[in-house]
Amino acid sequence: MVEIKKKILSEYFQKILDGKKTYELRLADWDCNEGDILILQEWNPKKKDFTGRTMKKEVTYVGKTKDIDFWSKEDVEKYGYQIISFKS
Repeated sequence: MVEIKKKILSEYFQKILDGKKTYELRLADWDCNEGDILILQEWNPKKKDFTGRTMKKEVTYVGKTKDIDFWSKEDVEKYGYQIISFKS
């Protein structure tokens, strides 16, 4: 288990705090595994500083991909992707 600190914008921080957002989408340019702890630090981009609010979340699943070929490039360009999360 590793603790990993990451910035998060206020709008997403609050949605996680409220229990509405139960996932995080990130560029896979760092290692993250099940059981790790994400320390999310609220970031204010206007002030370019942390707000002081933080939260810890245990990672329960990590899905990684570079190539998603379920859909054509044209459909992806037209519609984009969406991430859907579920409550157990």
